[in-house]
Amino acid sequence: MATKDAPPRWDRKMQQRLARGEAAALGELYDRFASLVHALAHRVLGDERAADGITREVFAHVWEHPDDYDPKQGPLRSWVAALTARLAVQRLRATETAALAQDGQGSTEELERKVRRASVAARADYIVTSMPAPLRAALELAYFQRRDYRQTAVDLGVTEDEARRRLRLGLQLLSTAHDTGAPPEPAGPGGAV
Repeated sequence: MATKDAPPRWDRKMQQRLARGEAAALGELYDRFASLVHALAHRVLGDERAADGITREVFAHVWEHPDDYDPKQGPLRSWVAALTARLAVQRLRATETAALAQDGQGSTEELERKVRRASVAARADYIVTSMPAPLRAALELAYFQRRDYRQTAVDLGVTEDEARRRLRLGLQLLSTAHDTGAPPEPAGPGGAV
């Protein structure tokens, strides 16, 4: 498992290739992360066309500012997801503020609650898709198929203790979706994510 001191090799190489302006690197990055970016943006915005726009913005930003990513601060996937969440929340806030000004209905408190819910939902989606497959499988069995830990253990072919451990860890990870009021801000040049 990678630590902050030793970022994944692929992330470091990708950042270097992007910094050199290699178009093929952007293509690889897009192939790897476009579905994640689009899904997160769609989760926040609830609109296919707006999610398409955010996807373009994210990859344009990565292409134009590859040095904004610092491999020592964490995985490239996390940085791209944080950038996506930030841009999507900004778009949601701008769209909803414009609608509020035009219609005169609603309040800024309602707007902030809507933005917060969208941010937490996007973060939860990202956490679930990023967690290790064994944890995700246990949570999916428990949540979608209404299995308890004993049934989950049988379905996964693991001990009951292991099933409980996976469910507990998965839920602990998922609970962090509420820990922040807003998605993390990607750093400026050379800064932390």
